Amino acid sequence: MKKNLAIFSPGKNAYSETFIQAHKKLPFNIKFYHDGDLPSKLEGTKNIAQFTFWQRVKKRLNKEFTLAEYALINSLKRENVECVLAEYGPTACAALKVVEYLKIPMIVHFHGYDASVKTVLSDYKHSYKRVFEYSKSIIVVSNKMKETLINAGCQENKLVVSVYGPHPVFFNNKPSYNTEQFLAVGRFVQKKAPALTLAAFRKVVEIFPNATLVLVGDGELLPACRRMVIESGLEENVVFKGRQSPGEIRVLMEGSLAFVQHSVTAPDGDSEGTPVAILEAQAAALPVISTFHAGIPDVVINNQTGLLVDEQDVDAMAANMLKILKDKSLAQSLGEAGRKRIAEKFTLEKHLNSLSKEISEAICALQ
Repeated sequence: MKKNLAIFSPGKNAYSETFIQAHKKLPFNIKFYHDGDLPSKLEGTKNIAQFTFWQRVKKRLNKEFTLAEYALINSLKRENVECVLAEYGPTACAALKVVEYLKIPMIVHFHGYDASVKTVLSDYKHSYKRVFEYSKSIIVVSNKMKETLINAGCQENKLVVSVYGPHPVFFNNKPSYNTEQFLAVGRFVQKKAPALTLAAFRKVVEIFPNATLVLVGDGELLPACRRMVIESGLEENVVFKGRQSPGEIRVLMEGSLAFVQHSVTAPDGDSEGTPVAILEAQAAALPVISTFHAGIPDVVINNQTGLLVDEQDVDAMAANMLKILKDKSLAQSLGEAGRKRIAEKFTLEKHLNSLSKEISEAICALQ
């Protein structure tokens, strides 16, 4: 009989969080709680704060929990939840009091900002240590993130590095490697540094005037990037696509020569975990041109499956884009090597199996 797993997520359907949606495919009876660090809604039902008269009376007499905590306690009892998977560190902190009270094992999955932004690491310093102590396993998506959480006080034997994995459909892509189109997929935020990708591409157009760059996504830096394109006279070379479905991104990948992303550490410390789009691009057999940043060097091997440069080195990134344009056979060899490595080491199936193992062991330990 399948065990009951509650997934706690601060949001329900963030388009950039495909990895959380993938976790709903874990081999358990999934109870998906969302809406806030301390979730207030259960997918498929109304608001979880549904109390009988006597429960309200009991709550007034019991000051130990907030009304939101009390609602979550009652819901987890009703659903007979046997383990909690908390998406993001702050979510785990908010839920800790509840799961401790119910003696439910918890697995915590860190993703990016929650293990990099300076203020988050500072504000949650003591809460994280309590979460580390209680949790059965701490899942991280890169070796860099593992190192950060060890420094934050997590026991090394609790840390499990498990890179997400692209949707299997990307392995069916068949790029032709005969275009001059580069593709970037990601939110327009500081850690993705779209302006640096544009700055590198501007140098490329000086030599290859027919080259194009397609940018997928939206975010706070999109208006500034649009202005930069106009000021640089690149309106004929740069296309802003906005949000695109996975199917639409697959089509764009088939028509592209390489995937580009100049990831950097933002001024506030925010950094990538391991970008899903980079995994998808490699599964689609596109060479990746990116940076030595966070988990990217874990999945992209420089000069074997892609071309990496130091953060902020726009000239080197432009040189790598030019290298691919001048040698299409290099694009193909890097792309094919990348697909092979992702298929062997970083599939979605491997990620889900790893996560499933940790959850099953946590449930068994309780019995």
